[in-house]
Amino acid sequence: MVFRALRIALVFAAAVVRPASAADQPPAPASPAATPAATSAASATPIAIVYLALAVKRSLPESYLDQPPADEGLAGAGVALADNNTTGHFTGQDFILDPVVAPDEAGVIAAFRDRLGKGAREFVTDVPASLLLKLADLPDARAATLIDATDADDRLRAEGCRRNVLHVLPSRAMLADSLMQYLVVKSWRRIMLLAGQTADDKLYADAVRRSAKKFQIKIVADKMWSFNPAEQRADTGHFEVNTEVANITQGVDYDLLVVADEEDNFGDELGYRATLARPVAGTQGLVPTAWSRVYDETGATQLQNRFLRAAHRWMTERDYGAWMAVRALGEAAIRTHSGDPAVIGAYLRSPKFELAAFKGERLSFRAWDGQLRQPVLLADSRSLVSISPQPGFLHEFFETDTLGVDQPESTCHLN
Repeated sequence: MVFRALRIALVFAAAVVRPASAADQPPAPASPAATPAATSAASATPIAIVYLALAVKRSLPESYLDQPPADEGLAGAGVALADNNTTGHFTGQDFILDPVVAPDEAGVIAAFRDRLGKGAREFVTDVPASLLLKLADLPDARAATLIDATDADDRLRAEGCRRNVLHVLPSRAMLADSLMQYLVVKSWRRIMLLAGQTADDKLYADAVRRSAKKFQIKIVADKMWSFNPAEQRADTGHFEVNTEVANITQGVDYDLLVVADEEDNFGDELGYRATLARPVAGTQGLVPTAWSRVYDETGATQLQNRFLRAAHRWMTERDYGAWMAVRALGEAAIRTHSGDPAVIGAYLRSPKFELAAFKGERLSFRAWDGQLRQPVLLADSRSLVSISPQPGFLHEFFETDTLGVDQPESTCHLN
């Protein structure tokens, strides 16, 4: 754990110390922030952002081809900090990142209380949903702002929502809706759903079921994968996998095979093995996601290049979530010319807040559940296929609110 923490610290330092080139710098604020009046209004005290994470053992992908980066998430936060300070240079503001990676829940809670006691009020969290709720419900945390950088759990945006918590990654409902909208456009109205046995797989499958009903997509078969993935490593293991996939997909006709396998235990094995020649989508194949290494539109190449130089690897969705969270706090501080946590928190939740996140439009937080509204990418491992919302899906206020739970259906009652 000490070695891992040291490695994270070194990568973070590299991301922060290296100055961005002029071509890669984020745009300066639209307001006259460089004037003497604005500079004097800015906080002279560095604005501290605490990055709070639980060090958990990640499940390795079944294929072992993509090892989970040890600094995933924190590397994105480091690049965002550099971006904040690039613009903060013109407003007289300085941002610092306080990274805390604790080995267990007790350590996370203790570190959170310690930072609260020292006056910290801006937090970026990379913790499971259950732990996030424990942090948010602490009496001392009522005046804090916690930006959840990595969790897609719909319950955090529903009955489990909290007034002091915001979410930057798309929820599972948003991911499922983005895929179902694309199926409507393609006239692929019949799907087979194949889900894994983990708790997260079941939540993803539930989101697909709700979305299919919402967009009138028929689930013609709903099955659970139960094959032992270890068997494929035996001699001639690929024959066992071929047989299992063929058996579970036979006897039914469908347009698309939708897989719910968040831990990558079997989803990559479905391609080319099903009884019918049908594409795969969901957690593998055509994947709805906030970010992808193949994404290079609307200036995204700038962020891809900055991150690649800082971390020496491709940016993942969790990195992008941490980047958005740190940038959101920085943007609120810069636009308000303030280091006051109350001012920053109020601005984040106001209609005035907008985040430029290389998605082709300004992103903002939904007032009813704290979710950052945004377009969702549909990509495979080599190409960007589409971006949702799809053309023709309209909304009275924001087309991005066609993704996920809209205000009339929300079970979150922040107001």
